[in-house]
Amino acid sequence: MRAEAETLTQSIKQSMGLLRRHLDVDAATRRLAELNAKVENPNFWNDAEAAQKIMRERTELEDRLSAVAQFDANLDDAVTLVELAEAENDAEAEKEGIAQLKSLKQDVERRQIEALLSGEVDQNDTYIEVHSGAGGTESCDWARMLFRMYARWAERHKFKVEIIEETAGDEAGIKSATLLVKGHNAHGWAKTESGVHRLVRISPFDSNARRHTSFASVWVYPVIDDRINIDVKESDCRIDTYRSSGAGGQHVNTTDSAVRITHIPTGIVVACQGERSQHKNRATAWNMLRARLYEREMEIREAAANATEATKTDIGWGHQIRSYVLQPYQLVKDLRTGITSGTPSDVLDGDLEPFMEAALAQKVYGGGPAEVEDVE
Repeated sequence: MRAEAETLTQSIKQSMGLLRRHLDVDAATRRLAELNAKVENPNFWNDAEAAQKIMRERTELEDRLSAVAQFDANLDDAVTLVELAEAENDAEAEKEGIAQLKSLKQDVERRQIEALLSGEVDQNDTYIEVHSGAGGTESCDWARMLFRMYARWAERHKFKVEIIEETAGDEAGIKSATLLVKGHNAHGWAKTESGVHRLVRISPFDSNARRHTSFASVWVYPVIDDRINIDVKESDCRIDTYRSSGAGGQHVNTTDSAVRITHIPTGIVVACQGERSQHKNRATAWNMLRARLYEREMEIREAAANATEATKTDIGWGHQIRSYVLQPYQLVKDLRTGITSGTPSDVLDGDLEPFMEAALAQKVYGGGPAEVEDVE
């Protein structure tokens, strides 16, 4: 086999070896057999909550085991194609086989990163909040761009997206907005995006075409399901209702359907205006508050999360996790991992996988902040 194909094959085998060890294929196979036996029990659904928990675990194990088996089969097919092509001196077939190996390498590495999503709520749906920061109208416009970026990222992954709250800026963009992203591992992937994001560009709002720097903060926290009990006392909360300010038609804008809940002991504020019904908005806001309180408790417990908490203290200089430079050159750079992209338009259109994967790997395998040069 030629050098390129051999190198790709060895890299894939190494990644698959790590994937197998992380999964522990033998133990996972035995556990799946146990779960299948439980599902076949006639009384399985007598306890619906326990049954749903077992079904979730079963589905996850089936998915991981079938993925490993499929990777093995695809590797055998690609290697066989390359070997036959070399034997018959078929350059086109060899090129196709190498392309298959490259594609498989990306798939296996992505699955390897995904295997790191083993946190208690990594598999859950997630909320993504965006808030404008220092920079006035510029910052509000930047917040709108980030909001669209995460919506596009979610759509690329076939996740379902709902707008929970949106507060328009005074002149343009948004002051704040919240997305609900529904899909497997949605929170596990998105959680790496929490922090301050910085934009450098020629302002479309400046008649002198000067360069401006804008900031917006992103906060990601999981949707909490019935498996996790978060006790919130209503007496600790202040509940306000108001008229929705976003899109939604005449009814939304003429009734006090929007709901804001302030948790007085912690100062956490959540808001929902996505539904016409105040009752539905209230229920969603309570769920958001429970999720925020859960996330806060996790941050308190984990000393490693102190850096994440620090990014929320100020939306401005010195707290950003990523810079997006549109002028005087084109570059997106993550200040935590050093990952860069020379095509900001692709990143702003939702191409966030390289940044998320690097941040996940750093979180698990360690490593300090990357050395980066800042833009004046």
